[in-house]
Amino acid sequence: MPTLAQAVLPAAPDLAAEIMRWLAALRHERRLAANSLEAYARDARQFFAFLMDRLAAPPKLDDFLTLTPRDLRAFLAHRRAENIDPRSLQRALAALRSFARHCDTTGVGRASALGALRSPKAGRRLPRPLAVEDAKAVADVSARAGDTRDPWILARDAAVLALCYGAGLRISEALSIRRGEAPVGAVDQLSIVGKGGKQRTAAIIPAVRKAVADYLSLCPYVLPAEGPLFVGAKGGPLSPRIVQLAMERMRGALGLPDSATPHALRHSFATHLLARGGDLRTIQELLGHASLSTTQVYTAVEGSRLLEAYRSAHPRAR
Repeated sequence: MPTLAQAVLPAAPDLAAEIMRWLAALRHERRLAANSLEAYARDARQFFAFLMDRLAAPPKLDDFLTLTPRDLRAFLAHRRAENIDPRSLQRALAALRSFARHCDTTGVGRASALGALRSPKAGRRLPRPLAVEDAKAVADVSARAGDTRDPWILARDAAVLALCYGAGLRISEALSIRRGEAPVGAVDQLSIVGKGGKQRTAAIIPAVRKAVADYLSLCPYVLPAEGPLFVGAKGGPLSPRIVQLAMERMRGALGLPDSATPHALRHSFATHLLARGGDLRTIQELLGHASLSTTQVYTAVEGSRLLEAYRSAHPRAR
């Protein structure tokens, strides 16, 4: 259950109960991804905290149903004053609209103000892939020379990041792999369940299979077939935060920018495939994108990189 369920809601009991029913429906019926569910819960909490300050009392369910566009615009202005990115504002409105649809479809009531408000526009933000050599280095144990942590942990981190770059997996997808599914030996593909429960097949190249095999050969724990492939220092499921910290260490060691995150390796996977002649439809399937338009953003990335190379290298571009 999202963090919101573990905290005191800034809402009257009738509204708080309906919020929890909405989140439960998103989790069990809509099968919303855990990260998206937490983001929706956080956005809802921020809005109702704002509304409580505005009303000088915990908002009731009727206060939500009788919202005006002016209330919503005041919330957006409040968040903009905190330098919140327009994309985050879009997501906050999406969360509130989702809750409004829940109220409507379950017969609780209709919050018409949300349908009358346009979402703020956000500029198109291009992915920031790593250079080929940098992406290969962060997934290579040899690049961790001098790191004093246990060799099996270094091999584990390298294997997880190798899956992000070599197979285009999200961290959550890499960490969801069970030991019995480990891509080693002749196992050259994985069945992955991504965002929205969308299933796809990920191809696992030999370099990635070797990284996983090296980790398994060093791991001091007996890993049950139905348990997680990647475990933490004490043998429990590996936290995504540990992988992010491992990437931060590699940024420092290799002199990479802050944009070099585990997810940037997924961007690198797509961009480098496109640069080597991969077609968009295939890349779409490998990434698990529901829409081709989502994948097309990588054409803009590759185009900008080509233009940058031209400007820096061609004598007539100076």
